[in-house]
Amino acid sequence: METGRLENGMPCQKELVNGGRQQEDHAAASAAAKQVRFSPSAGGEPSPDREHEQASEVRRQIGPQLKLLPLNDQIRELQTIIRDKSTSRGDFVFCADRLIRLVVEEGLNQLPYSECTVTTPTGHKYEGVKFEKGNCGVSIMRSGEAMEQGLRDCCRSIRIGKILIQSDEETQKAKVFYAKFPPDISRRKVLLMYPILSTGNTVIEAVRVLTEHGLQAKHIILLSLFSTPHGARSIVQEFPEITILTTEVHPVAPTHFGQRYFGTD
Repeated sequence: METGRLENGMPCQKELVNGGRQQEDHAAASAAAKQVRFSPSAGGEPSPDREHEQASEVRRQIGPQLKLLPLNDQIRELQTIIRDKSTSRGDFVFCADRLIRLVVEEGLNQLPYSECTVTTPTGHKYEGVKFEKGNCGVSIMRSGEAMEQGLRDCCRSIRIGKILIQSDEETQKAKVFYAKFPPDISRRKVLLMYPILSTGNTVIEAVRVLTEHGLQAKHIILLSLFSTPHGARSIVQEFPEITILTTEVHPVAPTHFGQRYFGTD
């Protein structure tokens, strides 16, 4: 029987579990692990439930512009593997791509749809919906490029612009070095991709460039994997109409993401 397992022990799709006893043992271990996972942490550290409550409080403070993916065990595990310093690069990229796909799917759900009617192979009419035209993606280089494939996997023909922003060595302020967008960017809905929001300065500068090209902030949906409370607040204070979509708001962001994903660490 063929089996497979990723380097960090996560089961891949090829793994098959045999025997009722093995399944019972696995279920018991999973139940025990869940009890530990959501029990109060030792040493006064906040438990995951407490951390999510804190994130929800931040969301209430910032307002409806900040949207969190509903937390479940799958998302929590992906977050844990990405944050774990012992995770191999192969497993890191695999889990990052999975989390990116979840964020992209929810980001697409924020875009406008219109009702439509189609004919099924049996000749029946079906009332459904379809995307309205005029959407595009913009990645903030370089870490934002990690999210491009996830967007293309969902929207094969979507146009993607790029913007490169780096900190000035003397002033430490964000500075635009390169920007290329579709010529009609001002009339589009934009999915702005940047996986880690730490200070928010890079995103603020990117949104400023987009608005200078005629795009309204209310037409920008920022797709992010992890955000700090400070980063989210800074962006919304500067651009109150923007939408931020992320999986987690936590004081400590995995700023190593870009280096680990592209293998430059």
